[in-house]
Amino acid sequence: MLRLREARDPMLIALHKPWGVLTRFTRDDSPHRTLADFALPPLVHPIGRLDAESEGLLLLSDEKALVDRILHPRHRHPRVYWAQVEGRPSQDALRRLARGVVVGGRPTLPCSVRAIDPTLPPRVPDIRFRKSVPTAWLELELVEGRNRQVRRMTAAVGLPTLRLVRVRIGACPLGELAPGSWRVLDDAERRLVESGGAKTPLRA
Repeated sequence: MLRLREARDPMLIALHKPWGVLTRFTRDDSPHRTLADFALPPLVHPIGRLDAESEGLLLLSDEKALVDRILHPRHRHPRVYWAQVEGRPSQDALRRLARGVVVGGRPTLPCSVRAIDPTLPPRVPDIRFRKSVPTAWLELELVEGRNRQVRRMTAAVGLPTLRLVRVRIGACPLGELAPGSWRVLDDAERRLVESGGAKTPLRA
């Protein structure tokens, strides 16, 4: 007699994706590591992407409906990024980013942007930058997620991105989750992911 597989609650996982990791489980001859290297539970899939050169909060789930609730542009689900850029941002550049710039032939949606001075551990490998050119950090809160959008936005105003870290999805911040580590989110943290309200850091 066949046994029915036990039903289980949908799973939502937060991973601190390090630099140099592809947001997929197959390598396809790439020199980069993949999500298969992190001993994640079976049947989970990434919700959205971070390119290999980007770091920070990546969500994975086995619940397909959650992908639409977080990623579809009609929901305008907020995502926050910290971008280290080459150069000193002018007020005009910040205003242009906030209003929207043309990326791929169409303007980006308005976003929140401000200069910040965050404390982050050094990236491995180190950032390669020109000693004669200053750098600065920006915080951008977007409600859409096009391919390499932050990098293309900052480049459009003359500020190439050197380092990019996603620090929040919805109201759920990356917090103290260490690079390369992951954990299953509880119900309260799941509600934070799905909302845009008060921010409570993830437990390590």
